[in-house]
Amino acid sequence: MSLYSEKVMDHFRNPRNVGVIENADGVGEVGNAKCGDIMKIYLKIDDDIITDVKFETFGCGSAIASSSMATELIKGKPVAEAMELTNKAVAEALDGLPAYKMHCSVLAEEAIKNALEDYYSKKAKES
Repeated sequence: MSLYSEKVMDHFRNPRNVGVIENADGVGEVGNAKCGDIMKIYLKIDDDIITDVKFETFGCGSAIASSSMATELIKGKPVAEAMELTNKAVAEALDGLPAYKMHCSVLAEEAIKNALEDYYSKKAKES
């Protein structure tokens, strides 16, 4: 029996939405000093819909898989719906993570929420 699900392995080996969005509408970065994982999420938002999302992650396979899955879960969704994303939803979409790797899904949730908060603060400055 494998420690990781097929979905975790697939998103680790073939991560979706890797990269940078120049002039992103929102950027969120988080890190975990204990494990060394760092995630950065970039959002492009048009009419309150996330039209594009990219990530850069320095970390373990679970961190990369969590970033990849989290971006897939919010792409094309309204901002309000993306704000509701939980680490549990990310882990479930990956068919589970080992308990000691759940912090990776927490980082993905936090990075997205930070990017959305950045978007809201930029939007508030414009008005």
